[in-house]
Amino acid sequence: MNASPQTPKWKRVVVKLSGEALQGGQTHGLDSATLERIAGDLDAAAGLGVEIAVVVGGGNFFRGIQGADKGIERARADSIGMLATVMNALAIEYALEKLGRPARALSAVAMPSVCEPYSRQAALHHLSKGRVAILAGGTGNPFFTTDTGAALRGAELSCDAIMKATQVDGIYTADPKKDPKATRYESLTHDEAIAKNLAVMDTAAFALARENRIPIIVFSIASPRAITEALSGQGKATIVVP
Repeated sequence: MNASPQTPKWKRVVVKLSGEALQGGQTHGLDSATLERIAGDLDAAAGLGVEIAVVVGGGNFFRGIQGADKGIERARADSIGMLATVMNALAIEYALEKLGRPARALSAVAMPSVCEPYSRQAALHHLSKGRVAILAGGTGNPFFTTDTGAALRGAELSCDAIMKATQVDGIYTADPKKDPKATRYESLTHDEAIAKNLAVMDTAAFALARENRIPIIVFSIASPRAITEALSGQGKATIVVP
């Protein structure tokens, strides 16, 4: 992975951002400096001519599975989590527009007074016009993670790759924050990732990507140009291939 920083390896990608990535050093919510940095990175990536869809989580406000642990029925808790993803999508949309980058937030949970309802046709239209499409609401159904939503949107929109932004620079044999002996994989197959039960994405997401032969690039979102570097094969990352 040694391409020029100005030579992206893929033409159309879906970037999966966790809600936690947007909270910076805070315990919850949105950190303005972090939001601006990530928006700047997305803007720079789009400036390379890459069509970019963003699937965003909502864990900085509410995670469905955590709500279920607190006594809220899982389906209802997941619905609350979907609403949290819409808040993040609107924040990213505005941050991009402030930079002069056209963007559209689309939600799988219809709320037309707030943002555009998601449809494949609408998302493809925005991508073809050079707009960053921020896809909220997960899959629109409970019991599915936003990782699975990213894999689903990647397949629907014929994306060349799924870019999974995390807090570490790839997939490790164990949690590198807990196990100093953990080693990073340079590459894996989807089958290996599923067989090893690697927790960076859930099995359904890996399986969807495998069925549609979409590579997954796992990288750290911590650096200022993390997305553009990963797009051009720079920096550390793990690639999961068919």
